[in-house]
Amino acid sequence: MNFTEQSLRKFTEQLASKTPVPGGGGAAAYAGALAAALADMVGEFTVGKKKYAQVEPEIRLAMKKAQELREQLLACIEKDAAAFEPLSKAYAIPKDDPDRDTVMEACLQQAAAVPMEILELSAQVIQLADEFAKKGSIMMLSDAACAAAIGLAALKSAAVNVKINTKSMKDRTCAKQLDEKTDCMLKEFSSLADLVFESVYAKY
Repeated sequence: MNFTEQSLRKFTEQLASKTPVPGGGGAAAYAGALAAALADMVGEFTVGKKKYAQVEPEIRLAMKKAQELREQLLACIEKDAAAFEPLSKAYAIPKDDPDRDTVMEACLQQAAAVPMEILELSAQVIQLADEFAKKGSIMMLSDAACAAAIGLAALKSAAVNVKINTKSMKDRTCAKQLDEKTDCMLKEFSSLADLVFESVYAKY
């Protein structure tokens, strides 16, 4: 099922329904895409203005990156759904099945990989929000702050979706590596998102 081609109403109805997908991972990716779109909009209202001519090349590069991130995050909605379905089936395998642990481990690692990608992409969106807040049109600062805030929601949502999968992994070395990376990124980019938001909020 192509969730990205659905209306907003239909997507949220499915998100609210008693179905395994879309879920938190898909919602995180969607939030990240919204944040990237907002960041891009700041650029759209900045380029072409004499006041910002000196930073226009940088703004255009940032806009291109925001557009790429938006597409990547939208793709993650489908990727997350595709990764979760095998895992939901693996949980149904009888516990006395000798292949259960092997199947579960493979599914858990696959299911953790997508939110990790969403985490990394959301971190980049927050960095762009910071750049747009510093260089973009002063009239659009609130949108840069919104991009940071929504990007933070995506970051946190992705992080908890990594953690729920690593918790069940038998390969504790792999789980520890993923957990440490998640913790580190969450701390660094939560701080940055908060800084962007607070710096803009304080202006009003």
